[in-house]
Amino acid sequence: MSDIINQEMATSPLANERISSIHALIDTVPDAMIVIDSRSSIVSFSKGAEKMFGYDETEVLGENVRILMPPPDREAHDGYIHDYLATGIRKIIGIGRVTTARRSDGTTFPITLSVGEMVIGNSRLFTGFIRDMSEQRETERQLHVLQAELAHVSRITSMGTLANSLAHELNQPLTAVANYVEAAKDLLDDPTAGHLALVRDALSECAAEALRAGTIIHRLREFIMRGDTVREIASLSRLVREATALALVNGDGRDVDFSSQLDPSCDLVLVVPVQIQQVLVNLIRNALEAMADSATKRIIISSEAIEGGKVSVCVSDSGPGLDPHIAERLFHPFMSTKASGMGLGLSICHTIINAHGGKIGARPSDMGGTVFTFTLASANMEDADE
Repeated sequence: MSDIINQEMATSPLANERISSIHALIDTVPDAMIVIDSRSSIVSFSKGAEKMFGYDETEVLGENVRILMPPPDREAHDGYIHDYLATGIRKIIGIGRVTTARRSDGTTFPITLSVGEMVIGNSRLFTGFIRDMSEQRETERQLHVLQAELAHVSRITSMGTLANSLAHELNQPLTAVANYVEAAKDLLDDPTAGHLALVRDALSECAAEALRAGTIIHRLREFIMRGDTVREIASLSRLVREATALALVNGDGRDVDFSSQLDPSCDLVLVVPVQIQQVLVNLIRNALEAMADSATKRIIISSEAIEGGKVSVCVSDSGPGLDPHIAERLFHPFMSTKASGMGLGLSICHTIINAHGGKIGARPSDMGGTVFTFTLASANMEDADE
């Protein structure tokens, strides 16, 4: 330490050892620590201060601390100390402030300054703790850059998720188109009048499925952009019938006991039809895949009116059921019950049903498998009035 501290404290070898230890400890602090006396003379200058200001301690010991300040603080500093010693009113001590400091080369930089006071023997000393804010600003700049990069990654991820979602949703109508085309090609090998009529039907179905694919793209784009989607009154039994035909187009329904138990009194629902069809297709195909190795294969789609002007729709299967650990995060993106699944289908279902003001969930079914239940707004006047 300085001669002042040495004079007050170094009364024994043990004291000298303690002083050296304190100074060594101060030098480990990355921020600058500067000790001055009541005359503003520097009595200690840490390694952090040397690095920050560009001075060696030997150059500044005994110098007025004003050499580390630019105008107007340079001229006013001694007055600050004098006023405090005369009045005892603290303006900086124990409070801290943001100010500007000056390096040995004359450059200035922003700092946060905190000042503490201590009394050693008959001497009053002030310790300044200084942090270079220009480093903080550089850190903030780097954080802004990182945030921009993360935003870019987020956009890329969103585009990837959208692409995966589209692939998932378009798989069914495109598969149907391919199957109808293959069937038409086979029929043309024997172009009888009856076969040509079937070819026309197949091509008509191809056109319908292609339009369905276009509608899916249009509706999904609106949905993701949070644009207004037009809901309409639709027949739930019709949505179930069409979704079932679409889900079974590959012949995956072989040996499956499929039945519907729809309540005709709550058939009308207020929905975006193509989106609800996609929910039904996803749930039916999930049920078919879950029962792939089951001895008994059964799917039941049912509906009933519930409180609040809602219709509850259930898709039940006789598969192996859900792992409880998976069930907790079943509707999260990229959480799949299938080894090769993308985990987007149920997440899409969840998003669509939520957008319709409904809820979707899963529980064990009475058949030993799983029942997925979701709610829709009823369009029946008597239900809406309840």
